[in-house]
Amino acid sequence: MLQSYGLFIGFSIYLQKIHNMAKSKLRRKIGCSTALFLLIAAAAFIAMRWHVWFYNPEEEPYHTPNVPQRVLLTFGNEDELSRNISWQCGEEVQDSWAEVNGKRIKATGEVFKSRAGKGAYYVVRLRNLAPDSTYRYRVVTANKASEYYTFTTQAKGAHPFEFLFVGDVQDTIGGKANQYLREAISKHPKTEFLISGGDLTERPIDKYWGETFRGIDSIAQTMPMLCVTGNHDYLKGVINQLERRFTLIFSYFLDSKIWDNQVYTLRYGDAQFFLLDSNRELPHLLTQRFWLEWHVSRSKARWKILVLHHPLHSLKGSINNLFQRWCFDGIVRDYGIDLVLQGHEHAYGRMTVKNDNGTATTPVYTVSHCSPKNYKINPGDRFDRIGREGRYYQTISVGKDTLAMSAYSVYDHSLFDSVMIIKKTEGSAPSVIEGIR
Repeated sequence: MLQSYGLFIGFSIYLQKIHNMAKSKLRRKIGCSTALFLLIAAAAFIAMRWHVWFYNPEEEPYHTPNVPQRVLLTFGNEDELSRNISWQCGEEVQDSWAEVNGKRIKATGEVFKSRAGKGAYYVVRLRNLAPDSTYRYRVVTANKASEYYTFTTQAKGAHPFEFLFVGDVQDTIGGKANQYLREAISKHPKTEFLISGGDLTERPIDKYWGETFRGIDSIAQTMPMLCVTGNHDYLKGVINQLERRFTLIFSYFLDSKIWDNQVYTLRYGDAQFFLLDSNRELPHLLTQRFWLEWHVSRSKARWKILVLHHPLHSLKGSINNLFQRWCFDGIVRDYGIDLVLQGHEHAYGRMTVKNDNGTATTPVYTVSHCSPKNYKINPGDRFDRIGREGRYYQTISVGKDTLAMSAYSVYDHSLFDSVMIIKKTEGSAPSVIEGIR
C-alpha cells in the first residue's frame, strides 16, 4: 500500500511538472504574442506619425538674386531705441551698408547654405537712436540699392503704446497674409510694431521664405518685427535642427542667443518682453527657465509679457506641452507676468486665472493663429473664450495702469474677444475685466 501511495505521489508530482511546464509555455506564448502585438502597434503608430515627426519636404534648387531683397526691420539689443536691418543679396559676401538719414553704416555679412541653394545675409546694427524721430534708409550691396524706407522711433521711457500680435501664419504660396496684415495695420494705425508667435513661414524652404516676405512686404520694412521660433521653423529629425537662416533673418538672436537657445528680451516703454524657444528638448528648456527667471526677477517694468510658440495651457488637452508648462508656468505666476502670447494650435483661446475669491486676475494666457489651417481642439472648461474656426490677430494697448487686448477676425476685422488688465496701485493684485463672451 505504501508503494502504491508512493507511486501516486510521484505521478502527482509528474503531472504538476507537466502542468507547470504547460503554464510556463503558455505564459511565454502570451508574453511573446503581447510583445509582438505591442511592437506591431508601435511600428504602425510610428508609420502613421512618420510624416509628422520626421518628414521634410524637398527644397527646390534656387539662386539668390544679386540685388538687395527681403529687407527686415527689427529691434536690436534690449533697448527700444535700437534697430537692426537685415537683407539678402547674392551668394557671396560683398561690400554692403545701410544708408540711414544720409549716413553710411557698414553691414556684416554671412553666407548661409541650405539644402538646395545659398545666399548672403547682411545685418546693420543701429544703436542709440534719437527718440521720437523719423529715419529714412535704404540698403546697398555692391552699389546695388533697395528702395528707400522710413521708420519712426518712440519717446524715451514710459509711454502708452500699441502693438499687433499674430500667431502662426504659415501661408500657402500666393496666400492672403499680406492682404490681412495690411488691412489690420490700416485699421489700427497706432500700431508701433508687430510680434509673431512662431511658424511665420510654412517650412524652412526658400520658396516659403519668399512667400513670408511677400506676406509682410511694406510692413516689416517700416515697423519693427519680432518673431519667436515655431516647430515649422525647424528641420525635423530625431533631434530637430533650426537653420542658421532663421537667426540671420531675425538678427536680434545673433547677439542674444544663450546656450544655443533663441531667446531675447526687450524693454519697450513701461513693458518688458521675453521671447522663448519652446521647441527645444528638456535640457535646453531648463536653461531657458534659468534665463527667464534671472531676467524677469530683475525687471523693473510695470508690465511683463511672455511670447512663446507652444501654449503652456493647451487647447488640445491638459496633458499637452507638459515640459513647457513645468519649466515656465511657475515663473509666469510667481514673478507677475501679466500676459502670455502663444500660437501653435491653430485656434483661438483665452484663459484668465481666478484668485481664491473667484475674481479674474493675471496672468492672462492667449492662443491665436492667422493660418489657413484649423486644428481640432479639446479645451475643456479652462478657457473663457474659444474660437474654433477662422483666423485672428490681436492688438495690445499698453498704458500706465491698463493693458487692453482685443482679438479680431482677419476676414472682416470684427471684434471677437477683449480683456483689460488693471493695476491700480503698486503691489496690489491686478484685476481683469473680460469683454465679449
